[in-house]
Amino acid sequence: MNDESWMTEALSLAREAGTAGEVPVGAIVVLDGQIVGRGFNQPIGRTDPTAHAEIMALRNAATQVGNYRLPGATLYVTLEPCLMCAGAMMHARIARVVFGARDPKTGVAGSVLDLFAEARLNHHAEIIGGVRAEECGQLLSSFFAVRRNRTAIV
Repeated sequence: MNDESWMTEALSLAREAGTAGEVPVGAIVVLDGQIVGRGFNQPIGRTDPTAHAEIMALRNAATQVGNYRLPGATLYVTLEPCLMCAGAMMHARIARVVFGARDPKTGVAGSVLDLFAEARLNHHAEIIGGVRAEECGQLLSSFFAVRRNRTAIV
C-alpha cells in the first residue's frame, strides 16, 4: 500500500474521534506492511492531556510489538504533530512520519518549527507532509465550524 492508502485508516480514526466529540485526529503505526497501532484523539473523554492520536497509536503499537522502540515503523497522522507527540515519536525511534494537514499553531514538522530536523537531537525521522491534506484539513474545519455555530446559538 502507499501513503495515501494508509492515510485512509487514519482518517477513519479521525472521524471516530469527531463522533466522540474530540478534535478529529487519527493515527496509525505501520510496521512491516501491517498496522500495529491505532489511535485517535481522546484527551476530553479520558481527561488526559497526553491522549493525542499519535500517543494512543504509539501506546497500542508498543503493546502489540512488545517493545517501546519501534524502529522501521511509519506513523501516519491526519494532522501535523505537536511537540509532545514528536518527542514521543523520537523516543520510539519511528523511522517515518507521514501527516495530512499542516498545523500553523502547534505543528513541529515544519509549520511552527521543525523539531525533526534539529541536528542536536539524537534521532531523526523522515517527514512526509501534505498527504491527503485537503481531506484531513476539511475534517478539522468542519468540526470547528459546527462547534462555533453551537457556541453562537447558545
